Parts: sequence; C-alpha cells; structure tokens
Amino acid sequence: MLNHLKTHIENRLGFLNQSKILIAISGGLDSVVLTHLCHKLGLNIALAHCNFNLRGNESDADEDFVLQLAENLELEVFVERFDTELYAKDNKRSIQMAARELRYTWFAELAEQLKFDYILTAHHADDNLETFIINFTRGTGLEGLKGIPEVNDKFVRPLLSFSSKDIETCAQENNMKWREDSSNKSVKYLRNKLRHEVIPILKEINPSLLQSFQSTLSNLNDTADIIEESTNAVLKRAIETIDENHVAFKISEFKNVNNPKAYLFEIFKDYGFTEWNDVVDLLDAETGKQVFSNTHRLIKNRNQLLLSKIQLNDYQEILISEADKKKQTTLGILFFDETDAVLEPSLNCIYVDKALLKFPLTLRNKKEGDVFYPLGMSGKKKLSKYFKDERLSLLDKENTWLLCSGGHIIWVVNRRVDNRFRVTENTKHILKIELKP
Repeated sequence: MLNHLKTHIENRLGFLNQSKILIAISGGLDSVVLTHLCHKLGLNIALAHCNFNLRGNESDADEDFVLQLAENLELEVFVERFDTELYAKDNKRSIQMAARELRYTWFAELAEQLKFDYILTAHHADDNLETFIINFTRGTGLEGLKGIPEVNDKFVRPLLSFSSKDIETCAQENNMKWREDSSNKSVKYLRNKLRHEVIPILKEINPSLLQSFQSTLSNLNDTADIIEESTNAVLKRAIETIDENHVAFKISEFKNVNNPKAYLFEIFKDYGFTEWNDVVDLLDAETGKQVFSNTHRLIKNRNQLLLSKIQLNDYQEILISEADKKKQTTLGILFFDETDAVLEPSLNCIYVDKALLKFPLTLRNKKEGDVFYPLGMSGKKKLSKYFKDERLSLLDKENTWLLCSGGHIIWVVNRRVDNRFRVTENTKHILKIELKP
C-alpha cells in the first residue's frame, strides 16, 4: 500500500511533497495508517487530535494514544478538547454534526494560525460509498452524488482510492497499533447502520462493488463537468448587473432553455433555496414576489430576478449635528460645507437653505406614509408613489436613504431634493451636501 500511495501522490497530489501538512488523527485505524504512511514517505507532517469528551475514559485514552504515537514518530502534535454536548445543545445540532463542525473549524483555524498548507483526513473508498448512499437516500442533486472530493481547498483525502480492507491489511502486515472506537459499532447512527448492515449485503451481491462504484463516480463527475459548462454559459448570458446589494438576472434567459428548473437549481443551490417550484414560479409572478432561504432571497422585478442577502435590522437612523462636517454611512461619506454660490447640482450633491434646517438632521430608511415635495414639481407626493413612478425595485426602495430635518424629508439621497429646502434669492446661508463613495 505504501508504494501505491507514493505513486498516487506523485501522479495526482504531487504538491504534498513540498507542503507543510497537518494530519487529522482520531487514533483509529484509518488515521493511524495514514500517519504511518505519510511518515514513511518523508512528508512534512504534524498531527491534530480532537477530544470530544463523549466517551469518558475512552476519549482520554484516545488522546493519550495519539500523544504517544506522536512521541514515537517524533512528530509535533496538537490536541483540543471540546464540550461537544453543550455545543450541540446551544446550536441545536446532532452530536455527530456538532463534532463535525467543531473539528473542521478547529483544523482550519490551526492551519491558518500555524501556516499549514494542507490538512489531510483519512477518508477512504468505503467512506465515499457511505456518503453517496446517505445523500442518495436523503434526496440530492448531482452534486451530492459526486462523492467526497479528493481535494477541497486546504483539505486533502489521499486514501479515497483505497478500501477499508486495504487499510486494515496494511496495518496488520506492519504491526501497527490503533484505537477502536466503541461507538462505531452502534447502529443507532445512520452511517454505522449502512456500514454494518446495508453495505455488506451490497458487497455480497456484487463483490466488486467498490470498483463499480469508483467507475460510477467517474462517470458522474464527467457528467457534472458538462453540466457546469452549460450552466456557466447560461449564467454568463443571464447576469445583467452586479452591485453591492444584489445580482440581477434576465428572466428571458431562463425561459429560453428547455428546463428552467434545472438551471435555476444549479445556479441558486448554493444560496440555501429548497422550494424549487416556488423559484420557478417567480419567472411568471407579479413584480415584488419573493422566495426566501435562510440567508438569501430572490425577488421578481419586472423582467429580472434579483438575488440579495437577507439583511437583519433593516431600519436604521443616523443623527447628524450642526457641527458635523462629514458623516460615514453605508452609502459612503456625507460632506456638509457652507458655500457662497450654487454650482450645478447633481444626484449626489445638493444645495439647501441652512436656515430652514432643524438640527440634528436624521439619515434614515423609509417609513410607511412618508411624503415629500419633489423639486421641480408642484405639491407633495407619497414616497411610495415616487418610487413606483421611478420604477424602483423592492431592493432599490429598501436601500434608499432619506436625509430629514424635523421629520421632513430634505433629500431622497442620490435621487431628489425636497422643494421646501431649496435655495432662493432670500437665502443667506447655503449648505452644500455631497455624498462621496
């Protein structure tokens, strides 16, 4: 197995030979064999062990074993202890999910702090098959059937082409010692149930199951490449504009393909959406219709779909005193300067009669019932009607700020000044207000 791994690394993972590597080690068979093999290959490795404190003395014995192994091999070792049950309770996670989140977060932080190039885990072909079946039974797209990636950012899994039997044979032939995790025998966990009860039956039906599975994965990954290429072509045509608040997509480009739902799924799956029929229905919905995930939303806006993050604490107010010469905002910096003359105003620069202002001024989001007197028009207008006439999207409305004085709108920022505060021939003090990015 050592020679096979050496050849595999040379052919596919050659970058490991020049890298500083952290090996995630539990003390179990797979990670112990990975450690010994990498050590024999002369790779620059250190060990990282998580003690999840879930099995009492057994967890502590695992930690002691890893420390002794590191000493025997003269390797640097890092150990972190977690209160996994408390984390699971506080974050409403299963114990398995909590442990996964804790270890991967710690590994990444450790690698970042100590400048490790890659983190190796001991996932093998049987793990890959189990993950495939779990995803298949829960329902998934093609992405969930592609298997565990061999390289995923800093995480590398060099044993994916080896079976659990290969690993056990290697350990026995080389008289390696390892720790047995008693929880691995419990079939109350789905992965263990598959490992002990389902997969043995599949291997009995097809003794070459793992080889057949590897071939299937290869075919699925080839298909995924074709899908990605086609999706990227549609995406390139569909994206109309991108700014800090949203991405706008042309609805027509989704309607022009044979299967809009498939393309919508591929493009928006990473944003947490799950109600795909609702997403498809947006293509023909009325303007303003929305579909939400936990983190994002899609909004129908005339002939566009707008993708944006869900913003918490939408309503905000910023007070501006008479002494303020500038004020930092999410839009940019507001500058306040008295001037002797009115130059050409613009959307981002206005001139007002300072004597008409009541300080402190307020910069805020819109409220229900807001009205103002647009410069150049007679009479007042509801802000909602102004937004509609200007054909603003829901996102544009939400991201529009109002500069106010004593409850009255002075300026719909970057759009329109209020007629009541305009400079006239009787104005004695002119205030220039300008927004700069």
